[in-house]
Amino acid sequence: MVATIGNPLSWAAASLGRSRHRISDGTGEIIGDDAAPVTLNKLELADISVALRKGLDDFMALRTDVMFIVLVYPVIGLLLVRLALDRDMLPLLFPLVSGFALLGPLAAIGLYEMSRRREQGVETGWGDAFAILTSPSFFPILLLGGYLLAAFAVWMVTAYFIFAMTMGPESPASASAFLRDIFTTGAGWAMLIIGMATGFVFAACVLAATLISFPLLIDRHVGVGRAVVASLTLARQNPVVTAAWGATVAVLLGLGVMTFFIGLILVLPVLGHATWHLYRRAVVPAEPLPRR
Repeated sequence: MVATIGNPLSWAAASLGRSRHRISDGTGEIIGDDAAPVTLNKLELADISVALRKGLDDFMALRTDVMFIVLVYPVIGLLLVRLALDRDMLPLLFPLVSGFALLGPLAAIGLYEMSRRREQGVETGWGDAFAILTSPSFFPILLLGGYLLAAFAVWMVTAYFIFAMTMGPESPASASAFLRDIFTTGAGWAMLIIGMATGFVFAACVLAATLISFPLLIDRHVGVGRAVVASLTLARQNPVVTAAWGATVAVLLGLGVMTFFIGLILVLPVLGHATWHLYRRAVVPAEPLPRR
């Protein structure tokens, strides 16, 4: 039978109906309909090594497609740095770069999906990273992503407040003068210590809430609340492994940033794929996994 579009009014009505159906499904996903318990495993430090190894394996298998996707992140990072410098916002340059890590779990959504599909033995390409945009899971992910964006915004405001209360509110005369004042004045050391301690709190909260929540939302229909609770529970039950994973992420992202963001082309996909495999180590599958 030949498919026809029909008249514009009928086509528009059908499209609107499909859109309402997808929105209804998606908003329902925020609460979730998977009543099965989320059973957590006890993690060991060795699980981090296994996750990183499998993440690297995924990267090597999908490197062309993955690098095409993550190439945008170094560009965004450099543009943000340039923006901060051009607008005389030097005090916010380090918070801006360090805050990049707060958005990492959201930025790696497509990588989780690619690892999931490869795990199932499904042919995977760069286009599959965007499949989540048409899935009902997109709505709870969008909501949780909003939390990360809000955390990033609050971090930036807090960082500026710390600068204003210690070394500000006047802008530094130059980058060299600003660096000199940070390490040679009491106000500079106060800003550094308070800023790092506050940043640690922000990073720890985001890490605990997103340790497995994004992969769990992709894998199962548990809803945002249960996904975050499961992530917080896992972090509470495995504090040493969680801290070690957080330190690993921070070090690797730091190395990526220190290479003028170019290293993120390698670091981000490996960490993204590894996060999926750490999730697999942490959560008992609801259904048996296919063999690879």
